[in-house]
Amino acid sequence: MTKPKSQGITHSSTGVSRRAFLGAGMATSAAVLGGGALLSPASEAVAHHWDDDHLWMEKSIPELQRLLHSGRMTSRELTQAYLRQIRTLNPKVHAVIETNPAALLLASQLDAERRWGRVRGPLHGIPILVKDNIATKDNMETTAGSLALVGSRVPGDARVIAQLREAGAIILGKANLSEWANFRGFQPFNGWTARGGFTYNPYLLSFDVCGSSSGSAVAPAANMCAAAVGTETDGSILCPAGNNLIVGVKPSQGLLSQRGIIPIAASQDTAGPMCRTVTDAAIMLGAMQSPTREIAPHVPRDYRPFLRRNALRGKRIGVDRRYFTPDFGGEPDLIIEVWKAMDAMENLGATLIETDTGDPMEYFEAEFTVLLYEFKAQIAEYLATLRRTKLRTLADLIAFNQEHCAEEMKYAGQEIFEMAEATSGDLHDPDYVEARKLCLRRTREEGIDAALKRDKLDAIIAPSYSYATSPAAVAGYASMAVPVGLTPEGKPAGIWMYGGFLQEAKLLGIAYALEQEIEPRRQPQFLGEAPAPPPDAGLCATNANALRAESVSGSARLSHHLGTGKPFKR
Repeated sequence: MTKPKSQGITHSSTGVSRRAFLGAGMATSAAVLGGGALLSPASEAVAHHWDDDHLWMEKSIPELQRLLHSGRMTSRELTQAYLRQIRTLNPKVHAVIETNPAALLLASQLDAERRWGRVRGPLHGIPILVKDNIATKDNMETTAGSLALVGSRVPGDARVIAQLREAGAIILGKANLSEWANFRGFQPFNGWTARGGFTYNPYLLSFDVCGSSSGSAVAPAANMCAAAVGTETDGSILCPAGNNLIVGVKPSQGLLSQRGIIPIAASQDTAGPMCRTVTDAAIMLGAMQSPTREIAPHVPRDYRPFLRRNALRGKRIGVDRRYFTPDFGGEPDLIIEVWKAMDAMENLGATLIETDTGDPMEYFEAEFTVLLYEFKAQIAEYLATLRRTKLRTLADLIAFNQEHCAEEMKYAGQEIFEMAEATSGDLHDPDYVEARKLCLRRTREEGIDAALKRDKLDAIIAPSYSYATSPAAVAGYASMAVPVGLTPEGKPAGIWMYGGFLQEAKLLGIAYALEQEIEPRRQPQFLGEAPAPPPDAGLCATNANALRAESVSGSARLSHHLGTGKPFKR
């Protein structure tokens, strides 16, 4: 490893595509979704006296709390400000699928609590967005971006939503994503849904927004919310966070409940915070977590005490060397910015050591097998909980997409759905069991655990937009994205950092020390132009989608990295 020298939307918006899903097909979606107005003229007028001063813009959660506590602003006014920001910027980036029609009422109720002397905690009255695969029992949809689930009703709030509400957070709306969390087909793009279109990167419109928590990354980056919640199976928090210059935390498996979240695979799925600062991420993680009984004694209730300026002093940081190469997704222009941040880590007292967590190509196929089997079984379990829908199985979803091909499959098919349907869905199947064993062995005892022990490491780092989301995701260990700066072209760059099981506190501390030293936060400038629309995939004129799915099911090799969507260089 050689170091280089140094849209306007209503309560239910349809948006358009990252590669400009402009126009065609959206009239149908709009007719299905409906909605109401974001802000009335009267509510805008009430907020005008403080909005000109931008008291809220770029503020961290603690800064917003001080603003609210001082009386200079109310939660209702703050919510109005974010709603107005969404209305202004969403036509450019399509980060938000819909806003919560009850948001202002909820804010007013929380203002009243504050006046009565009740402040629930650091999230009291703070507006956040959540990914559209996380159930909210209110007037909003929970669809994973798909038209298939529009109109269905969830049995209740997801556990993480219930906890955020109890902590005083205002659920401002639903963030766009890659449809079905990027687990429907082999599309050559990230961030598209039939409901919300394509999400664009607010820093450089042509740069990959990455997926699947694309809207949950873009929204806080562009000050469309105070913070957001994403989900990850492999890379869906880290990659969009890295490509949009924000902090993202992928917690250890079992730290957060997955109840009420549309699944891919329970063995790897988790929600996590996506924020502008490390402090905000620490606050959000503390509010969201609901550790299992086995791990609860080992989990801090509050991560803020671990945020110290000297947290890097004496630390041994492993540099996972293979991810700095093109064969494993390393991007030279991003790596230059990462090296600058690594210099800062050394200046803060850390020792950097080359390490290796193993060749991920040895378990990528096994990981895919695990996800296919679990998805077939677990999506049926989720669908069984819904009301007002007749869709109960993966086969039902496949049939829906075929019947609504013009809206759902204009640009890409559903090969992954078909491959999952072709499995037994039996988690006692020897093929599944052996694949899962291989994944855990390669990523734990022969991977991250081996590197930490062999090189006496506190944490391991790799460059953003590489394949380095996978080791911690497959192992079920803690990982996070830390922004480090912008390339001369304007691309966000970041470090992906991972460690052992339940090492969130240590990672947050290291990230905080680096953040305070290099101050990477920059507001997006919406540079460049959005890419031209992709060509019609030609799946709807014939039955080509079904034919292709049949041809790839069972024996096909995984063609792209699950975390980034980038094609493998074989």
